[in-house]
Amino acid sequence: MNPSSSQAAHVCVLGAGIVGLAAAWQLRREGFEVTVVDRAQAGTGASAANGAQLSYAYVQPLADPGIWQQLPKLLLAADSPLKLRLQPDPHQWAWGLQFLAACRASVSRRTTASLLALAAESRLGFERLRAENPIDCDFSAIGKLVLYQDAASFASARQQMALQQQLGSVQHALSPAESVAIEPALAGYAPRFAGAIHTPSECAADCHKVCLELLRLLRAQGVRFAFDTPVTQLKRAGDRIVAAETPHGPIEADAFVVALGTASHPLARSLGLRVPVYPLKGYSLTVDVSDAEGAAPHVSVTDAARKVVFARLGQRLRVAGMAELVGENTQIPGDRIDSLLASARALFPDASRYEDLRPWAGLRPATPTGLPVLGRLRGGPGNLWFNTGHGALGFTLAFGSAQRLVAQLRAHRP
Repeated sequence: MNPSSSQAAHVCVLGAGIVGLAAAWQLRREGFEVTVVDRAQAGTGASAANGAQLSYAYVQPLADPGIWQQLPKLLLAADSPLKLRLQPDPHQWAWGLQFLAACRASVSRRTTASLLALAAESRLGFERLRAENPIDCDFSAIGKLVLYQDAASFASARQQMALQQQLGSVQHALSPAESVAIEPALAGYAPRFAGAIHTPSECAADCHKVCLELLRLLRAQGVRFAFDTPVTQLKRAGDRIVAAETPHGPIEADAFVVALGTASHPLARSLGLRVPVYPLKGYSLTVDVSDAEGAAPHVSVTDAARKVVFARLGQRLRVAGMAELVGENTQIPGDRIDSLLASARALFPDASRYEDLRPWAGLRPATPTGLPVLGRLRGGPGNLWFNTGHGALGFTLAFGSAQRLVAQLRAHRP
């Protein structure tokens, strides 16, 4: 496929979340004709109300040696921010065993290095989008504080910080008092954490707004969209996919990109391929912030013990967190939102009136190691590409993943 030829290659992107839309954006920049297909609307899946943090320099994978000490709580504690509920699902069991096998220091180090490199590329890609096309997405670049509850967890965090510093990240270990100097809204919470890792360069933005802006820009550039259009199967002829079958008829293209998040696994399985992606369910609430000076945070904050993140989006505060392996389940139990609300009130009691909570649940497409699946699969069709499995870092990694994907597409000749 050579889009510089007289007729540009046509690529069909399956999925209109941030990962799929970023891929469509990069493909169109490179001269490809693009069609985007989604079973719903743009940015309505895991992109709709995620944690909003762009963690370009702090990418510690969930698969970490420390998980072994937490395992009893994961399996048994009702209020654990990480929850595993075993089901009669071979895919869940296989994923879980691979995840535990990845909880080794050597694997975590390799994953961290790979994610940091991809995140750095993604930062540049998102910066280019914003420089060329001013967009409304409540973007801010005022850093992030990750809080640690006790001395042991803070010491472990400093080890991870040292690794990330060796790989080029600029970070600092701070006392509670130093953290409050950076984010005064933490003053009341200072006695309750041992220290924090500060990353001055981290950013935040409203992922859903970015999706809508990409939709607007792509439509203006002639990209075609088929919404409310589920892909029922991919029609294969020899070594190629020739069409995406939908209830509204087939969609033909020269190449297909699967960016369907958690739905990537069953679609791949229908072709005899394996994509190790499992839903990692998370929750969020979004509240309007108080006008009182110093009541609501401006810096992004992560409470590592609670596994809750706080991101300022203009005059709103996004509170998100938790990770549940409970299958394809987007129900919102009241106790999970109550838990997020309790965390918000504990850290920032005066940040909001906490009345209109706007609760949400989404399914992050996670791989056992935390590394996304980018490119073609061994034994798969020659014109089928995958761009999925970004876990909680989909927004962070979307534009870097798009650049790598398009580089592979350009290098490939059918």
